[in-house]
Order: sequence, then structure tokens, then C-alpha cells
Amino acid sequence: QVQLVESGGGSVQAGGSLRLSCVASEGSIFSRSTMAWFLTAPGKERWFVAGINWSANSTFYGEHVKGRFTVSRDNAKNTVYMQMNSLEPEDTAVYYCAATPSEGWRTLLRGEYTSWGQGTQVTVSK
Repeated sequence: QVQLVESGGGSVQAGGSLRLSCVASEGSIFSRSTMAWFLTAPGKERWFVAGINWSANSTFYGEHVKGRFTVSRDNAKNTVYMQMNSLEPEDTAVYYCAATPSEGWRTLLRGEYTSWGQGTQVTVSK
């Protein structure tokens, strides 16, 4: 497991942008891990938002964020990012960074992730 710390959340108006960051405590584990972002909205289960494989040559997104969010990583800085554009009130949630040694379709599954950050709140107003 690796410790993950998110930052970059905040409050914005609809149509605005935010950039989330997640720093990992252990570089050798981070550089071999698929990284992902999940969200938890009030009263709902945790959803997959976006993911990126260890080499950054494959990214994948939930349908509700395609074309608006972009995930990237910098293995030299042990950091994964998510650029969030055209934010909507429905994007309001706590966003979590997560890591898994898995690859492929299994990385869409919340249960595959073995390390989680503490979450960062994103609030989008109308």
C-alpha cells in the first residue's frame, strides 16, 4: 500500500475549472500502479471517474466526465492529476485518489484499489 494525499478541491461556479492533485508517499509503488479518481456524492455510492495506467499510455473515463475531465500523471513527482473543466452542479462530491496494481478492465472496479486518499471536496454552484 501507499499513502495518498489529494489537494485542489474547492468551490466554483458552473462552467468553471479545477485541477486536483494526488501525491503518493512511495515512488516505486506509485510508478507501477494504475491510478484513478473516484467520487462520492451525498447519499450515493462511490463512483469511478477516471483512471490512468502506470505508463500513462492508457486513460479511461466514466461516461459522465468524458470530454470534460483529463487525467494525467508525473511519475517523477509521484503525482496524478485530474483537470476538471466545464464543471456542473452534478459534479459536486468528495473526490478520492486511489491506487491499484491491477491493469485492464478490472481497474474500473472499486474493489481492486488497495490504497485510498482522504478525499477532497468539490462544490459546483449554479
